[in-house]
Amino acid sequence: MLARQFNLKGKDNFENVEKKGKIYQSESFGLAYIKREDNEGSKFGFVISKKISGEAIHRNRIKRAMAESVRFSLTDIKNGYNFVFLAKQACIRKSTDEIMKEVRNSLEKAGFIKIIKNEKNY
Repeated sequence: MLARQFNLKGKDNFENVEKKGKIYQSESFGLAYIKREDNEGSKFGFVISKKISGEAIHRNRIKRAMAESVRFSLTDIKNGYNFVFLAKQACIRKSTDEIMKEVRNSLEKAGFIKIIKNEKNY
């Protein structure tokens, strides 16, 4: 479970990210993001509408998979951003593992994973 301090809260924050931020498109979701003026830990929000599935069990599974992938990657994700994951219909057909891998890959491709330099130069 993603710690409370990393959850994006408030309708205004979600709307700000979705309207003023940039969007990286993946096969199963869009990743809207905006740079904040601070250097604190990034915050994450998840939007899985009823258009994706009318059943809460499916929407919750998708949200848990995305949040868990973010939780595993927290130490590698750059600080000072607000992210909103916007699920697409393709998400419903994917397994939890596939969703988690796609979240990590999308964060890497969009440039939000810190590059860790090796201490030894070969």
